[in-house]
Amino acid sequence: MSRLTMTFDNGPTPGVTEHVLDVLAERGISATFFVVGRDLGKPGRRELAQRAADAGHWHGNHTMTHSIQLGDGDGRLAESEIGDSQRVLGDLARPEQYFRPWGDGRISDRILSRAAIDYLCAGGYTLALWNCVPRDWEDPVGWVDRALAALDRQDWTLLVLHDQDTGAMSSLERFLDLALARGTQIVQELPPMCTPIRNGRIVGPIEHLYRPTPAADRAPAETRAKEER
Repeated sequence: MSRLTMTFDNGPTPGVTEHVLDVLAERGISATFFVVGRDLGKPGRRELAQRAADAGHWHGNHTMTHSIQLGDGDGRLAESEIGDSQRVLGDLARPEQYFRPWGDGRISDRILSRAAIDYLCAGGYTLALWNCVPRDWEDPVGWVDRALAALDRQDWTLLVLHDQDTGAMSSLERFLDLALARGTQIVQELPPMCTPIRNGRIVGPIEHLYRPTPAADRAPAETRAKEER
């Protein structure tokens, strides 16, 4: 039996997230919503996020601006993109602080920097990556088949969808019903292979997530010690 973890990025979006929450509630499914810090201040969005939290869904940090990959900036970017967003999340955040970098759906050596890794470790964050991005924002109907194919080839799929106004969430019911009909177990936990940093400790491979630099070879002793455990 395959497992599936549902996550949603870039919301909440009034007029869309309500439907997502209703669909999940009808099936007894709990998910994690990764929000962009600056968007929580827009009308109606924090209230929607609170509704999701009250229903048992989790929230994670998806950067402050969703505008620059951490590997493309300097060390100060970690504080402004990770730290500022976490402060905006406030009591919506889980005790285990989830952070998902922005990478246009692709895992590459640009989504983090050595400074960002140090920041995540020092702050006790859990890095939440993914292993299925069916690009629902580009193909509001066809994403369903790509997501189902991932369930067939993987034991545990961490799916990234977007509760945005693209029309893609109108296919959410169909996807979930097809997944459940296949016997898929839908869980809220994140698969270990998608969390190479957990609670500030490096527990999996991270070398492919950033570009080494001479400065990276002089990483803080605290981070080095955590890597060696």
